Amino acid sequence: MSAPDGSPVGAERSIGQLFASATTEMSALVHDEIALAKAQLKRDVKRGATSGGAFMVAGGVLVFSLPMLNFALAYGIRTWSDWNLAVCFLLSFAANVLIAGVLALIGVVFAKKAKQSGGAQKTAASMKETASILQNAKPHPRPELPQDRVPEAIEAVARSSS
Repeated sequence: MSAPDGSPVGAERSIGQLFASATTEMSALVHDEIALAKAQLKRDVKRGATSGGAFMVAGGVLVFSLPMLNFALAYGIRTWSDWNLAVCFLLSFAANVLIAGVLALIGVVFAKKAKQSGGAQKTAASMKETASILQNAKPHPRPELPQDRVPEAIEAVARSSS
C-alpha cells in the first residue's frame, strides 16, 4: 500500500512532497469542478432546447393546422348540429387555441426548470468557497509521539511482524 505520490504509507514525507501532493489534489479538484459545471450547463441547455421546441411546436400547430382543422371541425360540427356555420368555425378555432395553449404550458414548465436549476452558478459559488477556505487553511500542529510510537519503534515492529 502506498500514498498517492508513491511513497510507502507511514513514511515521513518532506514539506516539498506534501506541497506537491496538495497542489496535485487541488488541481484535480478544480478540474472536477469545471467538469461538473460543464455537465450542469449541458443539462440546462437541453432543458432550454426542449422548452424552445415546445414553443415552436405550439406555434406550428396553431399556424399550419388552422385552415385544415377549422374547415374540417366546422363542417363536422355543422353536420352534427344545425348551428350557424360561423359559430361552428369559432368553435373549431377555440379548439386549436386550446391545443396550442397546452403545448405552450409545457414549454413554460421546462423553461422554469432550466432557469431554476442554476447549476453553473452553484458550481462557481462552490469553487469560490473552496478556494477561500484553502487560502485561510493552516496545517495542524503535530503532537509529540510517545516513546514507543517514534518512527524507529514502528519500523522495528513492522520488520518483526513480516
